[in-house]
Amino acid sequence: MRTIRSNFYQNDDSSCSFTSSVPQRSGCVSENLTESVIDMRLGQLASKSNAKSVKSDSETEGFLDISQAFSDFSACSSDISGELQRLATLPSLENALVNESGNGAVCEPEPCQGFLQRENFSTEIIESISPEDLQPTVKICIDGLQSPSIAVKRSAAAKLRLLAKNRVDNRELIGESGAIPALTSLLRNTDPWTQEHAVTALLNLSLFEANKDRIINAGAIKSLVYVLKTGTETSKQNAACALLSLALIEENKASIGACGAIPPLVSLLINGSNRGKKDALTTLYKLCSARQNKERAVSAGAVRPLVGMVGEQGTGMEEKAMVVLSSLAGIEEGREAIVEEGGIAALVEAIEDGSTKGKEFAVLTLLQVCADSIRNRGLLVREGGIPPLVALSQTGSAKAKHKVILVDV
Repeated sequence: MRTIRSNFYQNDDSSCSFTSSVPQRSGCVSENLTESVIDMRLGQLASKSNAKSVKSDSETEGFLDISQAFSDFSACSSDISGELQRLATLPSLENALVNESGNGAVCEPEPCQGFLQRENFSTEIIESISPEDLQPTVKICIDGLQSPSIAVKRSAAAKLRLLAKNRVDNRELIGESGAIPALTSLLRNTDPWTQEHAVTALLNLSLFEANKDRIINAGAIKSLVYVLKTGTETSKQNAACALLSLALIEENKASIGACGAIPPLVSLLINGSNRGKKDALTTLYKLCSARQNKERAVSAGAVRPLVGMVGEQGTGMEEKAMVVLSSLAGIEEGREAIVEEGGIAALVEAIEDGSTKGKEFAVLTLLQVCADSIRNRGLLVREGGIPPLVALSQTGSAKAKHKVILVDV
């Protein structure tokens, strides 16, 4: 086992530039609300990559292979929090309002009546109701989003979130009914759990194609970035996933980057949970197909934690980190940062000890870093890269062997 001589940023909660002053977990919200990534096809990742950064047919093949590192995201639904099963156990809105006011004042009722009242709410009922029958209830919930009561807003956002969780026709109905501007305004709400329900509702709604434009037109990008900076752990993750969903439309990538999304995504990459880091990696990969976003990611310090992740075997993130590094290596600033942060040593380590796919990604990134730089090829030799490259050329996969040949040292 080699020692990676890198300057990997050590995780320190106090070092995060986007710390939150609000509690990170609600007693009314499950600690398992972390599996919320968008259902996307690998073909979309591959076909919408920035072709200009690819220098040959072999590199094109490599970038298509890169998208497979994110294959574990494709089986995930929009919001698998399990809250449908737990909703009935939450404290009533009346009790919540009393607790908020502290004076036992008369409380407002829930915004929804009938089957959407807490005691009647269930997955089976939601799945069995037609959009036509849901329309009056959706209207009541939208009205609830504009209530002066925080508890009513929170309840309304939570119910819209759950209604949009699984059914495409519900997402269409809620979007057409005008919920998106009202939900967007709640992204800056000072109550962390109202914010959390609102951002997750928007994530779920964004999976319906027509709602993407509605979310953009509501001015939600800047507010989603605000959630990335200030929200609970779950809110940050879901904001990242919502931005990923919006970034599936090519022209949105530049706007998302220009609105300041890259630095808080890098912060989530450094300080987030494992789920948060994976969400940040995927969103950064998608956004960084645009050259300006590559530059923003390098400036925001993304390379240092990515290099560190390459050396963290067994985390399930080393291949994904190499994917994003390969993208950033498409610009000169990215290549310089990779070298400066000890990336060559980390990539040589991956060739020695990584998975079969990880070895291919490592060689591809080294090819980009060293192809036009005698200095970098010299560093590769100094880091002991030749023996593992020779070994890979003899025993690796056909793709890995071909890429090794292209690394001219």
